[in-house]
Amino acid sequence: MRALPLGARVYVLCAVLAGGLCAAPVVRPGQDVPWATVALLATVHAVGSRARARWPEWCSPVLLAGAFLLPPAAAALVALPGALLTRADRPPVWPRRAWRAARLSLAVWAASCAFAALRGPRALEALEALGDLGGGVRDPGGPGFPYALVTAVAAAFVLGLTATVLEGGVLVTAERRSPRAAWSGRLPGALAPYLMHGPAGLTMAVLWRSPYGPAAALLVLLPMYVCACGFVLYHRESAAHQATIRALVQAVDIKDRYTRGHSERVGRASTMIARELGMSGDRLEALRIAGILHDVGKLGVPTRLLRKNGPLTPEERRVIELHPEYGDEMVRGIGFLGEARAAILHHHERLDGSGYPYGLTGAQIPEFARVVAVADAFDAMTSTRTYSRARPVPTAVEELKRCAGTQFDPRMVRALARALDRHGWHAAVTADAPEERGNVPADSSPRPPEPSRPREPSGPRGASRSPEPSRSPEPSRSREPSGPRGASRVPETSRSTEPSAPLVRAAATGPLDGPGRSPAPDGPRPGGRS
Repeated sequence: MRALPLGARVYVLCAVLAGGLCAAPVVRPGQDVPWATVALLATVHAVGSRARARWPEWCSPVLLAGAFLLPPAAAALVALPGALLTRADRPPVWPRRAWRAARLSLAVWAASCAFAALRGPRALEALEALGDLGGGVRDPGGPGFPYALVTAVAAAFVLGLTATVLEGGVLVTAERRSPRAAWSGRLPGALAPYLMHGPAGLTMAVLWRSPYGPAAALLVLLPMYVCACGFVLYHRESAAHQATIRALVQAVDIKDRYTRGHSERVGRASTMIARELGMSGDRLEALRIAGILHDVGKLGVPTRLLRKNGPLTPEERRVIELHPEYGDEMVRGIGFLGEARAAILHHHERLDGSGYPYGLTGAQIPEFARVVAVADAFDAMTSTRTYSRARPVPTAVEELKRCAGTQFDPRMVRALARALDRHGWHAAVTADAPEERGNVPADSSPRPPEPSRPREPSGPRGASRSPEPSRSPEPSRSREPSGPRGASRVPETSRSTEPSAPLVRAAATGPLDGPGRSPAPDGPRPGGRS
């Protein structure tokens, strides 16, 4: 208990005392408690909780059957063995087990009280008299089947509501979460399974008192166990998917340090666009993954090219332009990606057909690729790196609109603009350089040291800094505004004297836009090294 905050310790202690008070009436003299039923239900719940510790709620019908068959005080005892024997995820072990036992006991007690208050026992007796759930003859002393089902669902609702509210309280006191996050966001998803378990608990209770006895009632748990197995497998598969994606993204970030965090932001921007387009469910998740993994092909590009500070030669540009195809080959065997593969392969295509790798035009470009292309360019323009300054969000959006129809899909650009108006954008600095103010970086902006720099001949800062001994500095490149986008890292003085240079060229380097191409007048190429 010492590892828990004082407020959490008091909260757990109060829950344990309240659970004990609710179960105390069973020890009073003269109480007619069906101990055999209590013991059997408690044993079944304990075995079920141990069998599927990852999702112990699958055996909630056992708790509901106890709430329907037993008095409230006795029903509270059904959850004790299972809660005390279930493995704790982390220390302190016994306080966690005691808290789980108190929470479930209080929830079952509340459900049993609600069932009794709604005349559920009389409805259950009426079902026993009928002998089936759909008989047309009703017991004159009882309300009949439909009412019994309503009371069972109501009791299940009380069970889920009590358990969720108590769980939210411990999140507030132990983990310092806000009440809104602890309760409001959890209630809808937490109550749904319990509502589904209500009819199953009622079926167990009816079969328990039928001529077939408890053995027939336990058969109800078989489909519940199958569902629990499927849920656990799905959870494990989803966790494996996320781990695979994280590993790939981390590998790209380590290799290309200039764009650290870029992949996650492109995934976020792609999701914002997708929601504006009305996507949801699996397609929305697939598009988020596509944005995160769009640059995974950089793992196949030599590191020296990704980290090169000078202009790229046409041959080097052609090598870097292979990264979409590398990425498609890398993820070919990952079946869960689905449509995300198309975005990885085609996110550098242009609507006018001058993109790569295949020069697709218009509707030939997959929808996911058109979304990721806009998100990629937007983050490249709004991110500060060692070789370029971040552009304000409105400026980046205007540049995307200017290039819509030639480079970008206008529909995707409009969707991003609407999403930004609603939610805004918070981009983190991704380079090692300190953040600066203004649209043009200062002359003193630091660059990461390169081993070959001390051996370079002196020359203008914008000259080529290739480590190859056969190449010499080419000062003239720094004065060519129409040259390859890789020449965008020119001395800052020359940048400031060219106000007509496209903003996207300054925001993202251009070695990925085609060998030797210069930005067309009607649309720059903001693909860059982003």
